[in-house]
Amino acid sequence: MKKKDGSDIGGIVCGGFMFLGVGIGWLLQQNFVMTGAIGLGVGLIAMATIMVYYKKNNNDSE
Repeated sequence: MKKKDGSDIGGIVCGGFMFLGVGIGWLLQQNFVMTGAIGLGVGLIAMATIMVYYKKNNNDSE
């Protein structure tokens, strides 16, 4: 079984935040593109955080 790294998990989180932003925009009847962009921005920050966390933990274990 392949060991998960930060980019695998971070990519899923990033996509989830993007779709969450679009869904919130749809519920509030706002511009889908703008709320999707906000969700994508939050998702990219979360992805970077996850990748840094996994990189730090992988370097400590080696």
